[in-house]
Amino acid sequence: MPNPHRGEIEAHLDGRPYTLCLTLGALAELEHVFGHEDMLALAERFQSGRLSARDAARIIAAGLRGAGHDTADADVSRMQADGGAAGFVDIVARLLTATFGSAARPQVDAPSGSPLPACGERAAVRGGDQGLVRGGHTEEHQKEGHAEPVPFPGAR
Repeated sequence: MPNPHRGEIEAHLDGRPYTLCLTLGALAELEHVFGHEDMLALAERFQSGRLSARDAARIIAAGLRGAGHDTADADVSRMQADGGAAGFVDIVARLLTATFGSAARPQVDAPSGSPLPACGERAAVRGGDQGLVRGGHTEEHQKEGHAEPVPFPGAR
């Protein structure tokens, strides 16, 4: 059973439940694969919302390995998720949220009927934070007069 306090989530792949966790080692692996020097740069990449299918496979595979599964990126590329492609996006969003908090959830789409966010803003993804994030700042954070971005929940 996944422990959310440890950043673990459960995902169903190929009809089986798996625990995923982006451990420090898994994050170091993703830093290397994505060519980033630190976790803040990695979190900013994920906040951008510009994730490819290959990125999703890498993130899911790293999460599987972090939880102790011997799974290669190519293995994940051949797996099926409940809900198809949207299921993979949901797994990535939940895994990033469990690891970095709601600020790292990738933008998938704007709710139907609502305008797209302006440049520098992103809409929250299903079930997550419903506020807008402007340039890495939550509206609450901006109201408090903070000028720097908050990369992780509780960081000030």
